[in-house]
Amino acid sequence: MDDTFELWDLRVEVTAPEGGAIYCNAKRGDYFELRGEMLHLPPGQGFSIYSLSAVLPLLAAKQRQTHPNDWMSTDAEVACPDPNCSTRFRITRLGKRRFSHAQTTAVSLIKDD
Repeated sequence: MDDTFELWDLRVEVTAPEGGAIYCNAKRGDYFELRGEMLHLPPGQGFSIYSLSAVLPLLAAKQRQTHPNDWMSTDAEVACPDPNCSTRFRITRLGKRRFSHAQTTAVSLIKDD
């Protein structure tokens, strides 16, 4: 039995309308990438924990294959949690990465008879 599965690598990038107020100390184009369970930021760049809290609940679902009609397949922008900030965080699916169940958990797969 194949114990592998795939997850999308994601990029979360800061966007905002031209001239829009940004209060989360981000700059347009700032980003991080999610590869498996690991966040990767470019050297010298930070990301607000409050901004991260807005996108974090969606990332695990966005990493998984979804039905084309599922809103998770089409909706890609998340608003900054500060209602006065014009920032949006665009989640983009990059390439897929393959993982082994046995290397990601101690719980054995249940085999169907």
